[in-house]
Order: sequence, then C-alpha cells, then structure tokens
Amino acid sequence: MDKKLKKILSQLQCELVAERNLVNPEEVTWLQYDILSLLQIRSYLPKELSKHLSISRSKLSKSLVGLHNLGYISQSPAQLDRREMITDLTDKGRTFLVKTDEKHNELLVDAEASLTNNEQQLFIQLAEKFVSELRERRLNNETK
Repeated sequence: MDKKLKKILSQLQCELVAERNLVNPEEVTWLQYDILSLLQIRSYLPKELSKHLSISRSKLSKSLVGLHNLGYISQSPAQLDRREMITDLTDKGRTFLVKTDEKHNELLVDAEASLTNNEQQLFIQLAEKFVSELRERRLNNETK
C-alpha cells in the first residue's frame, strides 16, 4: 500500500502542476501564487507574509520583486511605520487570479464528472484531513 500511495500522490501533484501551468504563461512560482492568494484576502506587510508562509524575508523579497515586475502587486509605505511597505494586489494581479480560478472551476467540472457524489464526499473528507495534517505539521515546525 505504501508504494501505491506514494505513487498516486506523486501523480496527483504532477497532474495539478501540469493543469496549473496551462494558466500560468508568466511562470508565476508556487510561492508567488501563494502570495497573490493571500493578497486577495487583504493587504499585508512583508513581515506578516513571511510569517504566514513560513519563509525568510529575503526569499519573500525576491518573490515580491518578481510579482512587482509582472505588475501583479503594488507596494506603498505603511501609515504607522513608513519604513514598512504595505503590499496589495493590482488589477492585473486580480485578473491573473480570476483566470486561475476559472481553471479551478474546470477541474471541479472534471472531478464531478469522474467521481460519484459519494466518492466526491469521501475525497473531500480525506483531502481536508490530509491538508489539515500538512498545515499543522508545518505550523508546528515554525514554532520550534
């Protein structure tokens, strides 16, 4: 069972990456996509982003420069501390996320077509459990 599980997890990851690449002509990295997704919710200071994503400020800075060069984000001085920069999505960044979300909707249609209602519910439960475990492990490693 271990070999089958490892193999299917790898295949699933590869397929999802391939699907993502179809809507990613600028080759936005996974990290950059995660940043854009967070900025869709609200504006962030870099220190908040680096903490939320469990990455160093220097790694975050490189990703932010790339997103800024693509025109997906803007940065402006924070009101409380003008040395800190508030990072926001631009209209171009929002458009990128909308196009990506359209691809997610296509995946949803494919999943609904290939899985019965019961299989969909089981998949949701198992995926939620696994995502929760991965997230919890990552957050626990942050605090060590």
